[in-house]
Amino acid sequence: MRPFYEDHPGTLELDAPVLDTRPGAVLLARSPVFPGGGGQLPDRAALWWTHGTVDIRAVHAEERGVWHAFDGDTEITGIVRVAVDPAFRRLMCELHTVAHVANSIVFRAFGGALLTGAQLSADGTFRLDFDLPGADADRLRALDGPINAVIAQDLPIGAFRMPWDEAAAVPGLFRSKAVSPPRSVDGTVRIVEIAGLDRQGCGGTHLTSTGLARPVTILKVDNKGRQNRRIKIGFDDPRPPSNARP
Repeated sequence: MRPFYEDHPGTLELDAPVLDTRPGAVLLARSPVFPGGGGQLPDRAALWWTHGTVDIRAVHAEERGVWHAFDGDTEITGIVRVAVDPAFRRLMCELHTVAHVANSIVFRAFGGALLTGAQLSADGTFRLDFDLPGADADRLRALDGPINAVIAQDLPIGAFRMPWDEAAAVPGLFRSKAVSPPRSVDGTVRIVEIAGLDRQGCGGTHLTSTGLARPVTILKVDNKGRQNRRIKIGFDDPRPPSNARP
C-alpha cells in the first residue's frame, strides 16, 4: 500500500471508520500521518472521536491499513478524525527540501560525495554528514551562498516513481553510503525531483518549490572521524514564514 501522504501531501485531516481496535491503538484504511524516517521526524498528530482526543504516538502500516498508537488503553470505535499539526509538517517539509538542495550541491561540488547520516530537528536546524576525507572546511562553510541562490530561483519540486532496480543503476539517485530508499511492494521507489537541479530517492515530505523556504546559514562544520564531515544548517530568520503552504 502506497503511503497516503505521498499522493495527497496537502491533506492533513481526514475522517475514517475504525477497521480494528486494540487497547491503545486503532487500525484505519489510510492515514495522512508521516511516520518518520530518512532523518525526518514523524508528524505531530491527534486522533479525535466522539468521546475525546488523543495524541498519536506512532503509526505502523500493514496489509489492511495503518495502525495509530496512542498512550493509554482506551478502545476507540466508530468514525474518527486524524489531524496532522500543519505548522510542524510545514517545518519538516522546509528542512527536508533545503537538505536536498544542500545534498545536491555537495554531491556536485565534491565529486559525488555520499551521505553518511542526516537528521532534521524540531528547533529548525538540520545536519548532514558526508564521506568527505580531506575536504576543505572553508568550502563547506561557504555553502550557504549556493544554497540560498537555489532557494531564490524558486525551482518547482515534484515526485515520481520508477522501478527500484532501474533507479539503483542510475548514479546519483541513491545518495546514502549505508542505506538505500525502501523498495515498495510493487517494486518501485519514489524519486523527488527539484527541477533542473536534482533527483534522488526519498520517502519524505517536501515543499512544492524551493522559493517557499527561508534563506539559511551554515552554523557549524565538524570533523566526525577521519572521513566524515558534519554540516549543521539553520534558517537566517527563525520565525515561520507568513506563507505557510508546503
